[in-house]
Amino acid sequence: MDGRTNPLASVAADDRKWCHETVGSVSRTFAISIELLEEPMSTTLCVGYLLCRIADTVEDESTLSAEEKSRLLSTYRRALDPADPSTTAAFARSIESVVSEPDGDDWYLVANAERVVRTYESFPPGARDAITPPVLELVAGMGAFVKRHADEAGVRIQTEAELEEYCYYVAGVIGRLITNLQLWNGDVDGRPERMRELSESCGQLLQLVNIAKDVHADYVDEGNVYLPASWLADVGVSQENLLADGNESDVVAVVERTVERARGYVDDGQRWLEALGANDESMLKACTVPFLLAVATLRELSERPEAVLTDGGVKISRTEVMTIVASVTTDFDRSSIGPLRESVRRGELT
Repeated sequence: MDGRTNPLASVAADDRKWCHETVGSVSRTFAISIELLEEPMSTTLCVGYLLCRIADTVEDESTLSAEEKSRLLSTYRRALDPADPSTTAAFARSIESVVSEPDGDDWYLVANAERVVRTYESFPPGARDAITPPVLELVAGMGAFVKRHADEAGVRIQTEAELEEYCYYVAGVIGRLITNLQLWNGDVDGRPERMRELSESCGQLLQLVNIAKDVHADYVDEGNVYLPASWLADVGVSQENLLADGNESDVVAVVERTVERARGYVDDGQRWLEALGANDESMLKACTVPFLLAVATLRELSERPEAVLTDGGVKISRTEVMTIVASVTTDFDRSSIGPLRESVRRGELT
């Protein structure tokens, strides 16, 4: 690790505080994990996630044309690339040219991208080297999807292979980011490539769960359809008529297919977690929370898949979330993961 005492000594206290507060406003679930981490992982992963979230916000914005999104993502990627002379000031000017009044917490983050990047640039070289490649890969991947679907109303996933590719860029890359930071922090023993593979599987799990539970919001709010067109075609439904009356049972069948796909990654997700924590138990706890929340959401999706076609969607109760967090923070180690997973699957922590 860079630095023998405090590797984040050069990070301004107000920037660190702002980043932690901001991650809580854009993702409550991720903020829970960040709060469970010890330093330096807490701040480095928080900032790494915010760098990714900026790109995700641009990609999701329904009021921007595909051309505008592509230009913004390209400008942002160049600003983050150490080999490119572009700066985040250029990205900020590009944002101002298409978004006159940023609205909501996510766009507040985008409008303050320069602050996030400034915090990132204050990290020691080893931490920046861990963060930069996966973030650049994520931004490039999102840009590629925007271009690929430029002639459609939004991102419209066509095939199973494209679904897997999308999940990798959106979530699997975050797994690589975590593993890279663990390597920098001296928390990976043995085979880092195997850890990256397993972390990517956990990312696939989390993203497939999000896709299954957010069908209505993705379509109505962002114009995106992540249920593959080929799967929908198997049941005689087009992506354009996803929420049309009379299609409910057929679309539910595709949601169930997505849920089953997600279940295929649960075992690898658990294997990844069980390999964590050799030197930093806080990372084990931080990563177990979203894993168990995904297991809980899969249970709810199995019990009432039709709810994803409505505005209310599928959610797990606040009580269960709090119980899961408490279970992970009290008398917990890697041997607890399997029993907790089974308890959540059975709905015993609701």
